[in-house]
Amino acid sequence: MKRNLNLALLGMVLFFTACAKKEEPQTLPILTTMAVNTIMQSSALSGGNVTSDAGTPIIARGICWSVTVNPTIDNNKTLDGVGMGPFTSSMPTLNPGTTYYLRAYATNANGTAYGNVFKFSTLALATSITDRDGNTYQTVNIGTQTWMAENLKTTKYRTGEDISNPKDSTSWKTASFGAWCNNNNDTTNGRIYGRLYNYLAITDARNIAPIGWHVASQAEWTTLVNYLGGESIAGAKLRGSSGFNALPGGDRDPSGAFGEVGGEAYWWSTTENTTTLPIAVWYWYTSTTKTRAYKYYDSKGYGFSVRCIKDKVL
Repeated sequence: MKRNLNLALLGMVLFFTACAKKEEPQTLPILTTMAVNTIMQSSALSGGNVTSDAGTPIIARGICWSVTVNPTIDNNKTLDGVGMGPFTSSMPTLNPGTTYYLRAYATNANGTAYGNVFKFSTLALATSITDRDGNTYQTVNIGTQTWMAENLKTTKYRTGEDISNPKDSTSWKTASFGAWCNNNNDTTNGRIYGRLYNYLAITDARNIAPIGWHVASQAEWTTLVNYLGGESIAGAKLRGSSGFNALPGGDRDPSGAFGEVGGEAYWWSTTENTTTLPIAVWYWYTSTTKTRAYKYYDSKGYGFSVRCIKDKVL
């Protein structure tokens, strides 16, 4: 009888101990880390979501990162407001070609809690290239692609033969061959913004791109724009954080009239739109006043800027 009573008492002690443990209050915040995205040579984006403040207001939140596992707020960190809910955060001044660890944090009066850890690597520094004219271009790695960070300036095909340079409107309008020009026939514009080319110049078998490079197709442009977050925001990123350096070279229309230099950027793709008659060509456009990147198609007689992309090694 006494043994049974002792067992009963032990059971009650264990029960109340378990209940007491279950009722221990959560004192630190609960949160998750947003996956790292838009990774560049010296920057990246992330963020987090604070789902519980444990009954005590969040007084600081952000992300922290380090080259070692499990970074804390004693390492590099951002401050991204207060309170619960999702937030985004940008990491500036990262080192190129470096592996980092990152996680979100949230702090209340009881201390700091952390989200899950992500590992990522910044893009390596790219090299420069030189065209047949001797112009040197900086390049940039964006996602899985390597692009020129400047508009093309060459006046020669890869073979060394000259590309035609019709200056007056009539000669441009009637050109049945590859042609280039400076916007407004101003050499300063050509030096700053690169040159404008008609479609026949970019499809000539003699090739206007440096060896190991080619003029980007519509599919390659789409890959770039999607990596930068889609058409609604890619225009601003082409001008800014991506390193693409979207120079507003303007255009020359099929009648030979110049326009938009310093304000708008147009780049050929090599892809025709075969649903139109006469057959048109896809191109991309953005403006210094817009965040969007736009895709359109138009006449082969336009003069647009050209960006080259590095050939993929098979």
